[in-house]
Amino acid sequence: MWGLVPLFWPLLKPAGAVEILAHRMVWSLAFVGIALLALRRWSWIPELARSPRKLGMITLAATVITVNWGLYIWSVNTGHVVEASLGYFINPLVTIALGVLVLKERLRPAQWAAVGVGFSAVLVLAIGYGQPPWISLTLAFSFAVYGLVKKKVNIGGLESLAAETAVQFLPALGYLVWLGTQGTLAFGSHGAGHTALLAATGIVTAVPLVCFGAAAIRVPLSTLGLLQYLAPTFQFALGVVYFHEEMPPERWAGFALVWLALTILTWDALRTARKSRAAVEAAATASRTEAAPAETAPVGPVVTSP
Repeated sequence: MWGLVPLFWPLLKPAGAVEILAHRMVWSLAFVGIALLALRRWSWIPELARSPRKLGMITLAATVITVNWGLYIWSVNTGHVVEASLGYFINPLVTIALGVLVLKERLRPAQWAAVGVGFSAVLVLAIGYGQPPWISLTLAFSFAVYGLVKKKVNIGGLESLAAETAVQFLPALGYLVWLGTQGTLAFGSHGAGHTALLAATGIVTAVPLVCFGAAAIRVPLSTLGLLQYLAPTFQFALGVVYFHEEMPPERWAGFALVWLALTILTWDALRTARKSRAAVEAAATASRTEAAPAETAPVGPVVTSP
């Protein structure tokens, strides 16, 4: 669903990117609110309200995801689908870099190699574009910061989305009301079908996120990490095949380096996961061996050889 979403945003024209973003915020809260009401999951709200630190982190998360959502919609609707897809290919490398810089995590040699190759890719693309690929970098950094903040807040996916869209709701609704007073609001001005599509932005936002949250507790993390490459792969394919965006040689070279970095990263993650599983199995085997009852010594006279 995330990989195919570039097909959805152009359907919302002539609404501008900021109006689409505002609808996404408003209708996402409505959809998530109905879901929470159906599931009766409200107990987290008083706890969150009593924690100024968590409220601040939620506000920060809402801010960076607003930048991410808005830029992504604008990128798709202005013919930058390929560059947007690059942002989500780069994102795992930026996430690793933030882990080192902010969380003081230690990298394995293969991870350092992947980050280095990814940095080289950005340089190649910057030379090819004549400027840094700012769309890709902004999308990658904003989503990586969003992930870091979510890790710090540590509340469920549905609850987190509800809290973030609650922060976004009043500014978004205020902007839509202002557009209405100016006579430039697209909502309700282009037929029932277009109005329904704008309202569906809440479903398009929330459903993939809910599915991701459900998958995260059912699928091994290594598999989940690999599956996340599907979205930018589909986006890239749509940009080249469906939207017919140009791919000059220097852009192919930059993407090739990014894919090499991700291959190194994936290989290292799978190898580390295998080693971890082997260590756990070995520890479990040793524990069972130690727990087994000792053999009983033979009773009666001991017969020795002459």
